[in-house]
Amino acid sequence: MLDYPTLRFLCWLLTGVLLIGFAIMDGHDLGIGALLPWLARNDNQRRVLLNTIGPHWDGNQVWLVSAAGMLFAAWPLVYATAFSTMYWVMMAALWALFLRPVGFDFRSKLENRRWRAFWDACLFISGAFPPLLFGIAFGNLFLGLPFSLDNTLRVEYSGGFWSCWQPFALLCGLLALCMAIFQAACFLMLKTLGGLRRRARRAACVAGVLCAALFMLTGVWLSRLHGLVLLSGADPHASSDPLAKAVFSAQGAWLYNYERWPWLWLLPLLGVTAALGGALCARQARALPAFWLSSLTQAGIIATAGAGLFPFMLPSSLNPDTSLTLWDASSSQLTLNILFWAALLLTPLVVCYTRWCYRVMRGPVTAQQIRRHAKSVY
Repeated sequence: MLDYPTLRFLCWLLTGVLLIGFAIMDGHDLGIGALLPWLARNDNQRRVLLNTIGPHWDGNQVWLVSAAGMLFAAWPLVYATAFSTMYWVMMAALWALFLRPVGFDFRSKLENRRWRAFWDACLFISGAFPPLLFGIAFGNLFLGLPFSLDNTLRVEYSGGFWSCWQPFALLCGLLALCMAIFQAACFLMLKTLGGLRRRARRAACVAGVLCAALFMLTGVWLSRLHGLVLLSGADPHASSDPLAKAVFSAQGAWLYNYERWPWLWLLPLLGVTAALGGALCARQARALPAFWLSSLTQAGIIATAGAGLFPFMLPSSLNPDTSLTLWDASSSQLTLNILFWAALLLTPLVVCYTRWCYRVMRGPVTAQQIRRHAKSVY
């Protein structure tokens, strides 16, 4: 059995990998929904866009489910507190996601313009709003959530409906939306032809540059925010006790890890250069390099945020000493050990199965294919 600190760190790392997998695989699904009203000029083109992700969109959600499951099993207090303090954001994201399966299933059942326009609007909402809301939730982690823990570890929350909708969090939401659109546009360069592909190229160029610009703006803003530094307690070897630590708040403290380990600057550098490189490849109509660079953009940006927060998982603005970290809010060593080996076994299987599915369904989707198989496609 691995030692307790190693298990805690590896489970935290695996959670980050699952979130990156969600941004890459489900990111282009969500982004295509967000691009649906802007790229397609007629019903056939909208059906082409939907059928590029039709065989995969539901399977790709396994990354989100797995990340949530990992968080629930490895850090149950973090899971419970996060869903309590960001209740409205999470519920809005979930309700938006509910529209996806019904939108895909019902949109093409009737050849009625108003019927299809209604479901197109639902698919747009279910594509644009979840990444926006997930970005807002992530931005709130850096602002800190207004909660504290009493002596029985019961959460006391003093925020309201508007406490999560602060300017910095909204900026993070726009960044997350641009990331999904960038991923989707690069994916569509691989899966479409003609006018759709040209418009996807332009969207990829704009979204890539916006990703880089918003990411750098977020970093500058973050350097001016108050962050948290762990002073004492939260022993990696000890049993979880979120009340046994001292935390210090200071301006620019979220960059402390980058000062302590300068090699971490490679992560934001990866995010910026991959975004700009992906935009350049899109401009040159190099679809496959653009898609890989877009995927690296997702990884670089999410890894940058995780490295800045480390070891905090849920910072508190009300009482920083009760912030939750990966060292003092985790499950038992036995639970983490079972979880780690299960994830280590199952994650490669998911990757291999996903790769096989995309290989089988490789190649562009065309309007001719849609018309030929009108009754068997979305």
